[in-house]
Amino acid sequence: MSIFKPPPNERPISRAEPVPTSDNTPSVIGAGMRILGDVESAGALKIEGTVEGSIRGGRQVVVARTGSVQGDISADEVVLAGRVVGTINAAERVEIQGTCRLEGDINTRSIVVMEGGIINGNVRMEDGSPRGAVAGVARANPAAP
Repeated sequence: MSIFKPPPNERPISRAEPVPTSDNTPSVIGAGMRILGDVESAGALKIEGTVEGSIRGGRQVVVARTGSVQGDISADEVVLAGRVVGTINAAERVEIQGTCRLEGDINTRSIVVMEGGIINGNVRMEDGSPRGAVAGVARANPAAP
């Protein structure tokens, strides 16, 4: 038996083999991380750091409290708790949490705005959506013009 050769019946381990992934596992841009450029993800994406560029997510994009995005965000569902400067395009739903500050427009079917969340921009919803939801956005920040 040689020190540098594996036994003939043992397969050597290759570090280049792809690791199976699932759409349920979110990709994370961690706190302290800064990305300059566009980001694309087929599944869920959580941003705890900073992104300067557009984000195109498949299922869901979450901007955490510590997250900051300067660019447009597109996904089925967008949840915002941090600071965003750009347009939000959500095919299904947008959630503005109480710690969010958004400087930009929103295009979506459904929207939830929690008390304290700030939107400085226009909200557009498809014709079939309830009109009361848009009025609720204006009342969420009574100090806004």
